[in-house]
Amino acid sequence: MNLLRTLAFWSCAVIFPLPLIFTYYSMAREPEQLRFYIVIGLTAYSWWLLSILLSVRSRRLERIVGLPAIYGLHGMLGLAAVSMAFVHRDNSYSGNQLAIFLGDWAFYLALGVLCFSVFFLSGWLVDRVTVLLKAKQVLEVVFRHQFSVWVHRLNLVVVGMIWLHAHQLIRVNQYFPFMVLLDLYTVTVLSVYAWRKWIAPDSYLAGAVIANEPEHGTRKVSVELDAEAAEVRPGDFFFLRVEGESGVSREWHPFSVTDDDQRTLKFTIRQHGDFTRKLTDVPVGARVRFEGPYGRFESLVQKHDEQAPLVLLGMGAGVAPLLSLAAAHHTTRNIHLLWAVRSEEDAYYRDTLEKYQAAADGRMQVNISVGRFHRENLTELLPKQTLAEGAFFVVGPNPAVLANQRLLRRMGVSSRRIHQEQLTM
Repeated sequence: MNLLRTLAFWSCAVIFPLPLIFTYYSMAREPEQLRFYIVIGLTAYSWWLLSILLSVRSRRLERIVGLPAIYGLHGMLGLAAVSMAFVHRDNSYSGNQLAIFLGDWAFYLALGVLCFSVFFLSGWLVDRVTVLLKAKQVLEVVFRHQFSVWVHRLNLVVVGMIWLHAHQLIRVNQYFPFMVLLDLYTVTVLSVYAWRKWIAPDSYLAGAVIANEPEHGTRKVSVELDAEAAEVRPGDFFFLRVEGESGVSREWHPFSVTDDDQRTLKFTIRQHGDFTRKLTDVPVGARVRFEGPYGRFESLVQKHDEQAPLVLLGMGAGVAPLLSLAAAHHTTRNIHLLWAVRSEEDAYYRDTLEKYQAAADGRMQVNISVGRFHRENLTELLPKQTLAEGAFFVVGPNPAVLANQRLLRRMGVSSRRIHQEQLTM
């Protein structure tokens, strides 16, 4: 079923451009070779529009395929669109100088945004190459997250330039029904984007900060909601934004909920970026707005056999969503929670975990390690039956998540029983 869902989701990339392509082909009278390269350009434009649609983070779609899958397709569409645009640009011609100017500069801008986003907003390279990760950490002093997000939004400018480019070309603008459909595609996508980014947030969950306390390099932030978040489930996360003149960026940032309370949301946030460091200045009473909830951990738990043990492997602040899973299931399921921290002082949820363990009547085991877990540690801590039947949930910094996935697979844990949460595109 998961494979079918994934295939259906990725098929959107094939289906989305087809109405434009079929409409153009039914009317076009240009030579076959020229029509082919125009279709290549139409496909690239359609993929840019589809990637913008995916960037609005539809909650309904996220519950079906997961946010990592959405980000994955979003990134692949951007890469494929630039590649197709290169083929179109290199094999097409026009006598309209404005059309040439708009097409060329839209391509250069899209290529620049793609390269910047792959490095600063995606984990495709930096999560796998240590040298690139260190370079990114140095450069982020200048290219902060908020700046990177705004650079990524230049894709809207790219779409506008390509739309104008198409309107300048007589070989396509002479076909009125096709141009109407092209305009309908463009206006619909940009309208959905504008509504989701600037209008819909007014209806999102909101609340007031009731606690903002430091603890060993993290902030424990509690927000009492104006209304109960009935849809929040264990393991979920929200994108949050601090309202008003708090001095904190108004960009949305993702954080996981640390328990299963639907009225007061609690977050443990490690302060290592420009946004999180400024959370120190957020006063009690500050208003916070939430986009979400997102997350599929609880639905994945329910898909595994009730007798299958849950192995929750968290690195640092990545333990947050695992805590809410433990809170919800420690009295009904066998749980083994593994938490890797940098120092003993970083084990700030030790008391909470001991409380869950005491109430679990022997169902829950907790192991906290200073430093990462190695194969010999996991072999000693996890029974063979757990490795053979358990459902594994891994959360933490992306390089650590990837490393632990590889380790678990080498230990015989099948990929379908390993679930992880990564928020980069």
